[in-house]
Amino acid sequence: MMLRWLFSKTIREACALRKHVLRLLNAQRDLMTPAALQLVQGALLELQGAISDGVSKKELRRQMEKLEQVAGKWLRTYPHAAWRENVEVLLVALAVAMGIRTFFLQPFKIPTGSMQPTLYGITATPDFTAPTLEADYLAGSGIALNDVEQARLRSQIERLQKSQQALVIPGGWQRVKEWFRGNSYLHFVAPSDGQIELFPMQKFLIFNLWQTFTFDGVKHTVWFPPDFGESDLRHRAGLFNGRVYHQGEDVIKMRVSAGDHLFVDRLTYNFRKPDRGDTIVFETAGISEDMRDRYRIPLDEFYIKRLVGLSGERVQIGDDRHLIINGQRLDASTPHFENVYGFDPKQPPRDSQFSGHVNGTVSQEYNLNLGIPPLFPDEKTVYVVPTNYCMPMGDNTCNSSDSRFWGAIPDDYVIGKSFFVYWPITSRFGWGNR
Repeated sequence: MMLRWLFSKTIREACALRKHVLRLLNAQRDLMTPAALQLVQGALLELQGAISDGVSKKELRRQMEKLEQVAGKWLRTYPHAAWRENVEVLLVALAVAMGIRTFFLQPFKIPTGSMQPTLYGITATPDFTAPTLEADYLAGSGIALNDVEQARLRSQIERLQKSQQALVIPGGWQRVKEWFRGNSYLHFVAPSDGQIELFPMQKFLIFNLWQTFTFDGVKHTVWFPPDFGESDLRHRAGLFNGRVYHQGEDVIKMRVSAGDHLFVDRLTYNFRKPDRGDTIVFETAGISEDMRDRYRIPLDEFYIKRLVGLSGERVQIGDDRHLIINGQRLDASTPHFENVYGFDPKQPPRDSQFSGHVNGTVSQEYNLNLGIPPLFPDEKTVYVVPTNYCMPMGDNTCNSSDSRFWGAIPDDYVIGKSFFVYWPITSRFGWGNR
């Protein structure tokens, strides 16, 4: 039967007709008289018998015409039937997709750099040699800055000192390869002498789509890559109002690297509890309200961190940047911590590099911008994880808002674990990131 269906267009048409009439019959069964119901059912059975018996095409066509006549007389056809069927297929597909997303695999985009270099968030790299950077401007302006602004300025100047190579925007095939690596470019050159004025970012649903600005009174629009993140163009490109740009000077010149896109395994934790070292995704609603307010953490977002402390455990962070759990020091031989603790202890902790876990003593020693983690000011401080709670921390210890600051979260707010990076095509693609 299957082979006949594959190779016979007439049989396929007969099966489609029978299916369509049967759907109409089931929908209108309670509105039909017994006699009409019997006639339509009889025609359906005759067509089904003709299909099963392998009658000639002529006989099969005759049975199809008979069914059409009976159905046309006793059944009411739906208006716009083709549209109805397409909508039904779409709804079924959406229901299946939502079911997979809710119970099996959920797509997730890394929003920040707290897990670098294990998983990368969205990053923007301006041209460090361009004179348009705010650090350049403020360094010679004599403007009074508060502590936060001074720390940000020092960070920008350090980046300038470390990287003095101009950003080169590739073309041709190299540009295509860069796209597969998640890299895109924004470039705007001053058409004349003038100043830039930025307007609010334009959004559609959850996507930041474009940024409007005027230069020397002329309006311009820059389209953002789809995964540009929450920060606007001013923060990403180092722009500010009031700076005078000269004709031919680069106003916006930057590379945008899309954050890693991955699937979250939502099935495994239905059968077992999370293990230490798992890269987990959790709801920020699990962070206490006062801590969310203090650290400006949104209520309805998802964070991704490495699980380090389990229910009832006593957690410390040593001055050697290693966790101590119930008096036992974790090191590079601990499963899932091979990279985290694979750093050179003679090197200072650095942003976006594996540097272990930093407490307040180490943060002060190296004058790190993250400040002193209030729950781990020194290596003697012990934090006891409450029952049915867990502690997640970021691998990027120099730039991670995590349990060192806002404490443990309830186990119920953990939704799954990192499963598979599907974009971009880099060394982190696949199952290898842990």
